Amino acid sequence: MGIAKGFTEPTDRVKRLKKRIIDATPTVEADRAELITEAYRKHEKEAPVMRIAHANEHILNNIPITIRPDELIVGSATITDRGCQIFPEYSFKWVADEFDTMATRKCDPFEIPEDTKKRLAKVFEYWPGRTNSELASSLMSDTCQKCQDLGVFTVGNYYYNGIGHVCVDYGKVLRVGFSGIIREAAEKKAALDPNDPATIKKRQFYDAVIITYNAAINYAHRYAEKALEMAKTEINPQRQKELLVIAQNCQNVPEKPAQNFWEACQSFWFVQLIMQIESSGHSISPGRFDQYMYPYYKNDANMTRDFAQELVDCIFIKLNDLNKTRDAVSDELFAGYAIFQNMCAGGQTPEGLDATNDVSYMQLDAIAHTGLPQPSMSIRYWDGTPDEFLYRACEVVRLGHGLPAMYSDEVAIPMLENDGVKLEDARDWLPIGCVEPQPQHKTDGWHDAAFFNCCKVLDITMHNGRCRGEQLGPKTGEMTDFKTFEDFVSAYETQMKFFIDYLVEADNCVDYAHMMNMTLPFESALVDGCMDKGATVQEGAAIYNFTGPQAFGVADIIDSFVAVKKHVYDDKDISMADLMDAVDHNFGYAVDPTGAPDGADRSQVAPKGGSTASSASGGRSAMEQKIWDVVQSVLKGSSNVDIASIAQSASASAPTDSCSACDASASDLAKWEKIHQMLLNSPHFGNDIPEVDLLGRRLTKIYSSNVHGKKNPRGGIYHAGCYTVSANVGMGRAVDALPDGRLAQTALSDNISPRHGCDVSGPTAANASSATIDALDFGNGTLLNQKLQPSAVAGDEGLKRFAALVRAYFDHKGYHIQFNIVDRATLLEAQKHPEQHKDLIVRVAGYSAQFVVLAKDVQDDIIARTEQTFE
Repeated sequence: MGIAKGFTEPTDRVKRLKKRIIDATPTVEADRAELITEAYRKHEKEAPVMRIAHANEHILNNIPITIRPDELIVGSATITDRGCQIFPEYSFKWVADEFDTMATRKCDPFEIPEDTKKRLAKVFEYWPGRTNSELASSLMSDTCQKCQDLGVFTVGNYYYNGIGHVCVDYGKVLRVGFSGIIREAAEKKAALDPNDPATIKKRQFYDAVIITYNAAINYAHRYAEKALEMAKTEINPQRQKELLVIAQNCQNVPEKPAQNFWEACQSFWFVQLIMQIESSGHSISPGRFDQYMYPYYKNDANMTRDFAQELVDCIFIKLNDLNKTRDAVSDELFAGYAIFQNMCAGGQTPEGLDATNDVSYMQLDAIAHTGLPQPSMSIRYWDGTPDEFLYRACEVVRLGHGLPAMYSDEVAIPMLENDGVKLEDARDWLPIGCVEPQPQHKTDGWHDAAFFNCCKVLDITMHNGRCRGEQLGPKTGEMTDFKTFEDFVSAYETQMKFFIDYLVEADNCVDYAHMMNMTLPFESALVDGCMDKGATVQEGAAIYNFTGPQAFGVADIIDSFVAVKKHVYDDKDISMADLMDAVDHNFGYAVDPTGAPDGADRSQVAPKGGSTASSASGGRSAMEQKIWDVVQSVLKGSSNVDIASIAQSASASAPTDSCSACDASASDLAKWEKIHQMLLNSPHFGNDIPEVDLLGRRLTKIYSSNVHGKKNPRGGIYHAGCYTVSANVGMGRAVDALPDGRLAQTALSDNISPRHGCDVSGPTAANASSATIDALDFGNGTLLNQKLQPSAVAGDEGLKRFAALVRAYFDHKGYHIQFNIVDRATLLEAQKHPEQHKDLIVRVAGYSAQFVVLAKDVQDDIIARTEQTFE
């Protein structure tokens, strides 16, 4: 008998609900923006926490509600499927600027009906000078702003949006209900010492919680009334019965403790929904769903396994109904309508016992049944994990949706302890958003706090602190003056320290703005520490407080330093002057003057034996191709070259973009191409080469050691991360050519994965290299992408190999790994005929997305990833 079990068919209801999600056109709605503006006008003189409480009250009492056909779990932020609301209190100008382009932009387009534009334009008249982003900007120094403008780092995630990146105490709501939280706030308010000056602020906090949670109860009751209304006219007896149960559920929960599994599911959903309505933060992560939901399944004598599975399937679909829009640039960094609701299964209990249960398996089956990108499903693995659970997880991944991602408890728990987390809290951890570990409902992690472009800093280092001619960093010496490789490393380290200090300034400014302006009572009442301290999450009241900015372009940095060390300092077959000449001329390739390369034209050239997404001509224009022919002839020793005639024959189709190569001599082009090939054929990270990997470990510590331990305004510390979302594509546009052979303005390497096409020694070698990056240095998480050919994991033997690959990576002390099990031909076919592949889900970075909604350059980046096999 085989170890692969296969999967049951989802119910017809689940199929219909999924189709609505797949076929939906994401649309912007204006109701929340209007309601919060009305509330702010009325309460603008009050303290922020009270102003937000009254805004929550006004929104929850008045925002339009709907119950969609077939739903068993109800509650929606918008009337339209997969619609989104606007949050002008954080930022608004970008919305107005994109009224006429948001529907046609290349990443995550949203329809904005004309009436919605008019309503929002009216709303926006109130907000100039009142937004959180403007407050944050006012706190930053000019140099800090300039570093962001020139692409060294971005803190846009929290700059223009709510924070999110939190897992609240869903289990508490299931146990005591919203009424229990109101009672707790009232009791703590009554116990305040009137002679303590802190009582003034604490009293406002408890009042804000009481106002918000009363409104939240009323919001659920509005759905109860809606369901009863619909039941009166429903002609299908089965649907009428369902609506009556839905009405009773919404009348009971989340006001009161959940009494059965269906009520627990509905109560969970209201918490998740209201968290999104209160602020525009993404990565509102459900966390250890199997742990807090299992008791309600286990103790529900009337609940069948099949109906419980259908309810979990319905929750998974509802998680895909939530949506948000960002500005066009940010949407490129988070391509695929990503909101990163990370749901976890398995792992250990706080006591150190295995936590896997029946609901853990239901979560895996729900991925198979729904085949949608949300939730961003994860499993925790340790030595006590049942083999059956790991095999089942691998079997789900093999379906090709990129889910679940896999994490090692035996790495994550020490990571958290290294950052000061107690052992029992560390064991109760979950991944937030992409891959960020934190103890559930005890933490304000501020993950994804910034994207730090290490490759940009390398670019600046190579030009003595200059950024495309402007002196931005300190003067650390010209490359040609460095006598030793250590001089080069030292200069890079100096520049890194300089720019990390400004990164910390930027993050702290945004952090202060949220503390001063955006204190959130609904969220705070469900994070440990806040109710006891009488203060919000934003004011530092959580048990654990971190800030987690992540590094970009790790493999490019490693390969660049390896190439320079080998060719300039060890073998001495390339002079530093010649290397810099080739890099500064982009190895003879044209650069799009807009800085917006369009996929294949800017594809990275792969080394011999690697793969590339570019066409046979490398994506060159007609003139470039003619020049390329000249270069090849020169390299081959041919003397029969007539440059003038070649240039004349190509002049009709010559590009108009600026290109230093177009004015270069054939000998220069030949020299640059020779250097380029030498660099491309250097040893690469990802092939289990000890000297390469150890240098990589040293270089990544330069980032992590300069980040770790710095202080944030909430009384916590910074810790480093290393993951890129999909921003490695967009942020690559700020970086010129590098010594690893990467061309100017092309995508950076993603996460801690090897460069595409450079990991040519198989998946275990790639994993061994990636695991040398010390996870304990990166308490904010690391991410490893890997793409496997479907044939490599087919059948029972393939499943065993797959599970063994995962175990081997974790044995090497790797923290996280995720997979795309899809072949190149399928992805290329989906690019050509997107209408036929709406349900193709791929792993982008720390999340999955519909492949066909991704921008072409992000699609190209996924296609270019090395396809690994075990042969």
